[in-house]
Amino acid sequence: MKNLEQSNYSSALQTVRDLKAKYGTTWDTISPESAARMAIQNRFKTGLDIAKYTAAIMRKDMAEYDANASNYTQSLGSWHGFVAQQNIIAVKKHHKTTSKRYIYLSGWMVAALRSEFGPLPDQSMHEKTTVPALIKEIYDFLRQADAIDLNDLFRRLEKGEDVQDQIDNFETHIVPIIADIDAGFGNEEATYLLTKKMIEAGACAIQIENQVSDAKQCGHQDGKVTVPHEDFLSKINAIRYAFLELGVDDGVIVARTDSEGASLTQKLPVSTEPGDLASQYLAFVEAEEITIGEAKEDDVLLKRDGKLVRPVRLPNGLYQFKEGTNIDRVVLDCITSLQNGADLLWIETPTPNVKQIAHMVNRIREVVPTAKLVYNNSPSFNWTLNFRNQAYDEMLAAGKDMTGYDRGNLMDAKYDDSDLCRRADDRIRTFQMDSSKEAGIFHHLITLPTYHTTALHMNDLTQGYYGEEGMLAYVKGVQRQEIRKGVACVKHQRMAGSNLGDDHKTFFAGDKALKADGAKNTSDQFESKKTEQKRELVLEK
Repeated sequence: MKNLEQSNYSSALQTVRDLKAKYGTTWDTISPESAARMAIQNRFKTGLDIAKYTAAIMRKDMAEYDANASNYTQSLGSWHGFVAQQNIIAVKKHHKTTSKRYIYLSGWMVAALRSEFGPLPDQSMHEKTTVPALIKEIYDFLRQADAIDLNDLFRRLEKGEDVQDQIDNFETHIVPIIADIDAGFGNEEATYLLTKKMIEAGACAIQIENQVSDAKQCGHQDGKVTVPHEDFLSKINAIRYAFLELGVDDGVIVARTDSEGASLTQKLPVSTEPGDLASQYLAFVEAEEITIGEAKEDDVLLKRDGKLVRPVRLPNGLYQFKEGTNIDRVVLDCITSLQNGADLLWIETPTPNVKQIAHMVNRIREVVPTAKLVYNNSPSFNWTLNFRNQAYDEMLAAGKDMTGYDRGNLMDAKYDDSDLCRRADDRIRTFQMDSSKEAGIFHHLITLPTYHTTALHMNDLTQGYYGEEGMLAYVKGVQRQEIRKGVACVKHQRMAGSNLGDDHKTFFAGDKALKADGAKNTSDQFESKKTEQKRELVLEK
């Protein structure tokens, strides 16, 4: 007997018919049409189904990017399943396909918004179980979006509309998630165990950074402490083993290096032969030449180029890297990760500068030609000021008269319509395309966009609602915009699954079902008259 877990309606229909024939009259009240409809409305039965499906998408996208760098991918960070759902619904609505669009799960937002301890900084203090729980939540909401849209299509089919082709070729809302595991939340075994939970929830891509787990800092803050390469590679191995154990052979590992902004290491690795990875890491550590007589009791000493040196050690026991070695460390980190199982790179940078990113990537590609990045288009950057400064420098170098600009005050709104600011905005607009072609960026993400949009929208709504505008602030700024822009959740009862539930209750209880949809359902006020007239014309034909 065929398994009912399939997306083809006719196959699912035949499967239920065969089951009815097998079990006889005890299944008389089961409708094959209803059961098949429910089966294809829930195409993905488990998180592993999702992880395998989305991993294949990412691998395909990576190959297409290698062939043509204009084929870059994008995502927005989401801190709730509803936020992710509305993101992908809007993607389908405005761009007609989810192709090359993913979701990013940010450890920063998990810490700040989802921890039971309350809002926390991005320092791996939140519960590790929150991460797989959010992955599952996001996919629950995306699967519900599938079910709601397909249910609407089946309703239209029952009314005589010709939508069978839309049902047969329905594009799912399920897209890849790149999920942040921070520094692995402990040793390599802890990383492996958490990775399994994340994969079982649906994650096909795990992003891990080379910081010390118990000293982890946000990539855009100071005080970052990195680990030796061997320690980081053991965690990459742990993630790969987790993927393989669960049968996600195409699972993607994103290796992030924080070395550009990190100046400290907690540990001095053991070198077993000259030039090995440990030796290269140790060569970056700041040290002073001394004699054995100058050594203090319990000092840590190294032999370097035939001389005795003492690593610079801070009062907290951490060791300091040589100033100016950060870019060399980034390049070595990236090459080493790619040569030892990582698929994609993530380099935290201080500013979004295409030339600076390309400088590092080109050095990496001298050794690994297919190296490509996941890049954080971070809200921690002041994009406006960064690109206005870049435009200022370029215009100055080109001999333009810059006396009309105050270099120390380029954020001033009075410059918004100036030539400099138009140039800067155009560079921001094309940043993703330019950096994908010139700097090897395969995937562009914004880590915290929905954190900031929530704050901004609440600021605007509360300003008017608690002021003179009162209810007009909500109607004009929210509901009227939802109606005119066709935002799905304006009919929030439908979005929460009310219509879907009504149909299911009808399948289960027939005419005895108590349904929410009816003459007194106020959601009907949002039904478009144009849509209704169009449907009536179809039925008349």
